[in-house]
Amino acid sequence: MTVTLRLVLDQLIDVVDPDAAEAAREIAAALVRTAPRGCAVGAIVPAGAENAAAEIAGLADVWRAPLARPALAASWQLGIAPGIGGGLIHAPGPLAPLVRHDRVNDNDQTVVTLWELCAWEVPGDLPRGAVAAQRALMRRTEKFADAVVVPTHALAAKLGEVAPRLAGRVRVIPGAAPQGFAVPSDAVGRRRELGVAEDVIVVAGSRCDDAAFAAAFSAIGSRGCDRGVVVLDAAAEEKSRVRDLASAAGLAPERVSVHAHLSAPDRASVLDAASALVSPSALSAFPWRAVEALALGVPIVAMASAVHEEVLLDGALIAPVESLSDALGQVLASDESRKRYAVRAADRGRAFSWRDHAERVWALHSEL
Repeated sequence: MTVTLRLVLDQLIDVVDPDAAEAAREIAAALVRTAPRGCAVGAIVPAGAENAAAEIAGLADVWRAPLARPALAASWQLGIAPGIGGGLIHAPGPLAPLVRHDRVNDNDQTVVTLWELCAWEVPGDLPRGAVAAQRALMRRTEKFADAVVVPTHALAAKLGEVAPRLAGRVRVIPGAAPQGFAVPSDAVGRRRELGVAEDVIVVAGSRCDDAAFAAAFSAIGSRGCDRGVVVLDAAAEEKSRVRDLASAAGLAPERVSVHAHLSAPDRASVLDAASALVSPSALSAFPWRAVEALALGVPIVAMASAVHEEVLLDGALIAPVESLSDALGQVLASDESRKRYAVRAADRGRAFSWRDHAERVWALHSEL
């Protein structure tokens, strides 16, 4: 008898969080590759996403929900999940059919994954509807999830404050850079199309507020160098604000290139031209760009935070906000210094893989 682990792939076509959507595809592929004997991987998808699910090799079956993602999300927030059924369900994000079930007698399991807690840490930075939706899902998670996967112990600690009823059900399983993340052969052409010069400083802009951007730009500006600055993951509506913050820190507009979420090959191409990556966010969110920089051996300067200290360890130079400029100067001081921090980053980057994530997910469901 084959046991099927069904993966909730809700963002195959309606993407609300690009990093989480990319992670879900990586997790699906890794679960297929690591499936134990007698186990298979299926998918639960919103209406209209069947063709996209078919592109993921190795899925044993696809269960089509009766609603498209927006309506499905609203339905599941209320605990209405008709046609989904039980069995082993794993959500690589917070959206899951969280309803009453019997894990002991029927072996029904539902596990969700949380990559960030921005709705609690910076609710003012999100639309009201998004905050309400995330908090509604958290209430259902507290009531019905058999386990919750988070990528760091720092996020687990924060979750303990937000949802204390989850105590004993939280498991830490890190994320990773995309499988095979590497500099593409056409990296130079990609950078040319993006308007990215050689020898730049990259700023990881995801989950950054004005203070984080200001700290990063001030650190770069105080170095007095003429390198270009590339900001990744700034939403379209943020680009003008980010440029204003860079200008206020003394960076000439022509030096600053601001981009929304890029494809993995484009991100690798940009990081290939980086003398350093600055990761200024102090939130509990998983630092995707920093982990990708580790994978490529890019020197990293990171804002002091529990997440950075746990994930990056000695693979980066971590400094408080008042010392961020000095830290960046230390990394960029010489070719030897950059090479030293590049080696540290590459060594630390080997600690993260989706294969390891998937094997630990299988172990978690076996434990449950």
